[in-house]
Amino acid sequence: MLLAPAGAKYALPEPVGFILTPLTDGESVSGRTEQAVLQLNDLQPDTGYGLTCIFGSIEFRTRQCLGATDILAHGADPSAEDNSPAIQAAINAVPEGGTLLVPPGRFMTGPLFLRSRMTLHLEQGAELAAIGEWQDWPILEERDTAGRVIGTWEGLPERSFAALITAIGCKDIALTGAGTIDGGGDRGDWWTWPKETRRGARRPRTVFLAHCDHVLMSGLTIRNSPSWTVHPFHSRHVTAAGLKIENPSDSPNTDGLNPECCEETNLTGIHFSVGDDCIAVKSGKRDGDRVDHLAPTQNLTISHCLMERGHGAVVLGSEMSGGISGVRIEHCRFLGTDRGLRIKTRRGRGGKVADISMTDVDMDRVATAFAANAFYFCDADGKSEAVQSRDPAPVDDTTPQVSAITLRDVTATNVQLAAVALLGLPEAPFSDIRIENMLVSFDPNAVPDVPLMACRVPACRHETIVAQFAEVVGGITLAPEDKPHAD
Repeated sequence: MLLAPAGAKYALPEPVGFILTPLTDGESVSGRTEQAVLQLNDLQPDTGYGLTCIFGSIEFRTRQCLGATDILAHGADPSAEDNSPAIQAAINAVPEGGTLLVPPGRFMTGPLFLRSRMTLHLEQGAELAAIGEWQDWPILEERDTAGRVIGTWEGLPERSFAALITAIGCKDIALTGAGTIDGGGDRGDWWTWPKETRRGARRPRTVFLAHCDHVLMSGLTIRNSPSWTVHPFHSRHVTAAGLKIENPSDSPNTDGLNPECCEETNLTGIHFSVGDDCIAVKSGKRDGDRVDHLAPTQNLTISHCLMERGHGAVVLGSEMSGGISGVRIEHCRFLGTDRGLRIKTRRGRGGKVADISMTDVDMDRVATAFAANAFYFCDADGKSEAVQSRDPAPVDDTTPQVSAITLRDVTATNVQLAAVALLGLPEAPFSDIRIENMLVSFDPNAVPDVPLMACRVPACRHETIVAQFAEVVGGITLAPEDKPHAD
């Protein structure tokens, strides 16, 4: 439930008290929240409630549950070395429209496969934790028997280990509760071979949702991922609210939440602290003439999130060959991320990034607040002259296009390198980049460094707008302490 008065980001301007009252029998419960997303646990299914706070009152009804299955009833045991068979048996026994209950305790398990029209509910103190041995983990092939891509790695079909929580082709599923899903990244040596394979497969995610429709994730802590943490893939109507996504700062490629080739996605009130990008928006990577795995990511809302430490807070690309559009970033706070909003692509990727807005966002201690780079040196040929040349190249369907990007009501304090750094292609310059009411101050202790990962980019420090092959409308307002003074 979102409480969003003016000034609310991830946290509320002031703590808010509330009263929750069952509409039939039962006593009222009072509480306080400091966060914009109010997570209510231990509610009864198919029950009406009223919520009252200083902002007003609403009534709502919880979802119906058509039967609950406790994993303990199928033999799960916190003392067991591997609960995979017991928990999967419990999943298979959940009636359609029912709930799988995970009670308090730490349950070691291998990958689990969800089914349509079910809820996975982890109670307070419950934890599903990945076992350390990957030798017997199931592997997702590049495609299933229907031809859908289910094994994927950095935008291409590739064999990959199944995630701890895997859902393929599921509809109407929910992952809820106040418990924890631990992907076991510190076990099984996952982090020691970030770009390699074992058993011919790539590292797993912690939650992988492929070809799913109508997914809800709320309340959970998801941590310690072997690679990307939550990966919705070719899915629609995905909502994630009130999550905590946590990975060690030195864990490789442990992005927080990566919607890829997805439509109608809503990410609200999520706290990120990860080893790579907090949110990385993707749409697949062109591979020569192989493009049937691509699809656009569109209509994505990111609001009231707190993003800490990651390489980028919100990143678009570099796998964006299917196109990314209709992204709204609102009422968020970025703390200590290398970049705030970041767009990265390169020649050969194709695709369009357009209709992107970032509104009412505060940043502190970011190196570069807004970075867009069409010379990102990814892939084996990333530093070749064909990719890095500043001479115009022919324009075709492999030429990426970036346009219609708006930053409005953005405050960036203690910026280190540049408020805005843009490097478009000479044959396809960035167009319609608009900056409205952006207030910037600089970190006095910043050390010069390059603001973009491309060849021949000079180091900088305390720049407002650095732009080449880019059309920028508007400008930066410096905080009073950073305005130049006459001698």
